Amino acid sequence: MNFGLIVIGDEILSGKRQDKHLSKVIELLGARGLALAWARFVGDDRARITATLRDAFASGDVVFSCGGIGATPDDHTRQCAAAALGVPLELHPQARELILERMRDVAAEQGVPFEPDRPDNVHRLNMGVFPRGATIVPNPYNKIPGFSIGDVHFLPGFPVMAWPMIEGLLDGRYAALHGSQRQTERSVIVMGSMEATLTPLMEAVEHEHPAVRVFSLPSVDHPQYGRHIELGVKGPAGAVDTAFTQLRGGLQALGVTLGPEMVRT
Repeated sequence: MNFGLIVIGDEILSGKRQDKHLSKVIELLGARGLALAWARFVGDDRARITATLRDAFASGDVVFSCGGIGATPDDHTRQCAAAALGVPLELHPQARELILERMRDVAAEQGVPFEPDRPDNVHRLNMGVFPRGATIVPNPYNKIPGFSIGDVHFLPGFPVMAWPMIEGLLDGRYAALHGSQRQTERSVIVMGSMEATLTPLMEAVEHEHPAVRVFSLPSVDHPQYGRHIELGVKGPAGAVDTAFTQLRGGLQALGVTLGPEMVRT
């Protein structure tokens, strides 16, 4: 299965807040031998969120959607998920109990009576209104749950909440996938050449070794190597070794100057 990430919120696109989810999700997946296949950033526009979620549901991928599941006027994700699926919203009974439990905990911490019928507490129950058929995603930070529909998982925008929830999903529901996307990279620094010159060799290597992908990372101002290209292959370890041997041999035949080789897993 592929993994995708959706980050929702005007504050990310405007620069008021810097996204932290992309790098962390890559890290969490990589630590488990998994990889992120795609990511999308979407502002607080209902039509655009709905279209993005419709694509996510149709993708068949495991998707983590972060942001917009609160109960303020600028939170639209719950409503858009329901619209994308064509189902109604309804208060999830287990979410209701968890939210009430959280309210009870807060009242005890503050030393005040628990008043579930107070207007602000009634409004808080909206955070448990999910599309019909949703299941909850436990939130170890404050008990206010996220929700899942199939393999699309809806989480808060706050990293302190979202990241443990993602880890819980990866180590529970998707534990059997661990290691299934583990890849190796082998590359070499190429100096004194141009990508256009190397492209036929890259295409030949990919053609001969369909299990790997060739990559080219040019740099014009590296502090050590100056203008150069990092050229390499990535994929399953055994296939990478064979493909890299062909790549390096082709580079030597071209007479280019080679620098250090690198291996990443």
